[in-house]
Amino acid sequence: MPTASASVLIVDDEAQVRKLLEVLLQHQGYRTLTASSGEEALAVVGQQPPDLILLDIMMPGMDGFQVASTLKTDKATADIPIIMLSALGERSARISGLEAGAEEYLSKPVESTELWLRVRNLLRLKASADYLKSHNLVLEQQLQQRTLDLERFRSAMDASSDAVFLINRSTMSLIEFNLSACTVLGYAPDELLHVDLADFGDSSIGQLEVLYDLIIAGDGPTEPIETRLRCKNGSYVPVEIHRHAYKTGDEWIIVGVVRDITNSKESELRLLKMARYDTLTGLPNRNLFYTSLQMGLTQAAQSGGQLAVVTVNLDDFKHVNETWGHLIGDQMLVELSQRLSDCLNVDDTLGRMDGDEFALIVMIRDGQTDSVQMVARIREALRTSCHLEDHDMLMTASMGIALYPDDGEEAHVLIQRANTAMNRAKQVGRDTFRFYTSQMNIEAMARLEIEAALHEAVQTQAFQLFYQPKISLIDGRVCGLEALLRWHRSGYPAVSPAVFIPILENMGLMTQVGKWVIDSVCNQIAHWQRSGMAPLQVAVNVSGLQMLEGDLIADVQQAITNSGIEPYWLEVELTESSLMENTPHTIASLQKLRAIGVKISIDDFGTGYSSLAYLRRFPIDKLKIDIAFIREVTSNPQDAAIARTIIELARTLSLQVIAEGVETHEQLAFLIANGCDQVQGYLFSRPLPLDEIEVLLREARYFI
Repeated sequence: MPTASASVLIVDDEAQVRKLLEVLLQHQGYRTLTASSGEEALAVVGQQPPDLILLDIMMPGMDGFQVASTLKTDKATADIPIIMLSALGERSARISGLEAGAEEYLSKPVESTELWLRVRNLLRLKASADYLKSHNLVLEQQLQQRTLDLERFRSAMDASSDAVFLINRSTMSLIEFNLSACTVLGYAPDELLHVDLADFGDSSIGQLEVLYDLIIAGDGPTEPIETRLRCKNGSYVPVEIHRHAYKTGDEWIIVGVVRDITNSKESELRLLKMARYDTLTGLPNRNLFYTSLQMGLTQAAQSGGQLAVVTVNLDDFKHVNETWGHLIGDQMLVELSQRLSDCLNVDDTLGRMDGDEFALIVMIRDGQTDSVQMVARIREALRTSCHLEDHDMLMTASMGIALYPDDGEEAHVLIQRANTAMNRAKQVGRDTFRFYTSQMNIEAMARLEIEAALHEAVQTQAFQLFYQPKISLIDGRVCGLEALLRWHRSGYPAVSPAVFIPILENMGLMTQVGKWVIDSVCNQIAHWQRSGMAPLQVAVNVSGLQMLEGDLIADVQQAITNSGIEPYWLEVELTESSLMENTPHTIASLQKLRAIGVKISIDDFGTGYSSLAYLRRFPIDKLKIDIAFIREVTSNPQDAAIARTIIELARTLSLQVIAEGVETHEQLAFLIANGCDQVQGYLFSRPLPLDEIEVLLREARYFI
């Protein structure tokens, strides 16, 4: 008996409440009417009787109790079900509402799900009552006339998509049903009429008799009952049953309206699976894994046992997606998740936490070190290449292990600490694992603290630029500067750039800070030129992330335009390794910088992995010999040979060459003898703050 198109009258003196209830009910397919007072409600009912009324108690003028009493004493409106709404919590208000004739009572604010269920059930009861009344009249007329028009009666029941059963209480036999009943249970009509009631479900005849008597007495269940019915083929179908009783002559008839809820149950199961399992791999997701871990901890606590949480993060999986595409990446995740599952013992659990990260719960048995054995199995399983789309791809993983109860007794603590250990494993290299230690936790907390401080430093631009002079080996004078980022954290010792710059990159803030550096350097060059100082090229170090993720070209153009300097005076330094990331994009970006007029140099040359073929294509002006080769250039023949080779290579490519980290006169003599163009290092000057570098520049000293 469908109720979705029924009309509901909402009576409340607050417009906002009326609007909210309208939205909730219209969302379920109901038609709505509204009234702002008791008097207006009676007028609306007189003109257009609704199927159900939501009635507020506390209203000016005629309150809800009076409206309900008036409606229930009128035969024309007495059958309209009423749900009283009130913010009053007293039991007396509920009793008064029921005494006035209301069928239900809801407290404000109304919870949407409860509202929908109450409205649905009352409308069903009303529909059933109307249904019973109409058919009771038909039956009485038929009995009085001694004729029974069964075809007519069946047509009326067959109009319902729900299965309808009429059962004689005294004989406990099925006396009528509709076609939907045959469809749901799989019987032919002549077969269904002779089936014993006990064969339909799990209840005996005695249990059904007790239930029917309660319904006849008015003490039966008012809410629909969810159960299952047995079909002809022995299978079961989940159903929702509404049962009511009516009397015809001396007999009581039980009417059962049965709705097949197979589809809704399947939908519930699908939603439940989606909420608990990863859609790609079918493994427990983060929420279900967390629940399983809590259960495992409870079991371990009761038995005095141990367990290990192992987090597994695939090494450089991002490269697979970027190189082969996400479809291949997903196929690899599915295959690797199966390999990880094959490593499990019976009592262990595997879940997919996020992206390329998995986690395991390993139950440790007495006298065994299952977590280590598990890690060994995982490493071995992953080392076999994946054959996908005619490509063989190898994958390794970094793993972290936290133990219960040694490393923690709560699920979230163990997961956090396993992640801390896993991050440490990534830091020391791929295809390895680490156990959690308290020192790791201390370092993790310190990392979080420094990240928060860096976030604030970026917002307040609390960084500082130092400058280190570059010395020309032709005339011994300062020929340029390198701008170096520094961060002095208030109340703490100075933080090394080697520490805070990688953190900025991991936090995704390096592009923002790099733009500030470029702006600051260009403005400083302009200031020096306006103050009459001799112009110098100033080099800024550019992170590979600025090239790949930021808009380096736009940042440089804007800084040059805003400061008004000639592009020639700005030099961009990139490391050799950063040049080789996304090489076509990098070459195109460098060509645009070169077209603007900016100078380009390769920093730390000799430590990366660029090929001569690529080096010839890069539009660069200068090579910078890394300090690692300069440090022992006078004592290590191999370093000396590398330095000479770089200088010769620069000459061949018509590039300038500069050596960094020069600290001794012997190193300087070697570089002069081999034709190096420029040098920088502590032999001449350490990096200096702005006021000190300006003093040095005004002195116009000869350093050689």
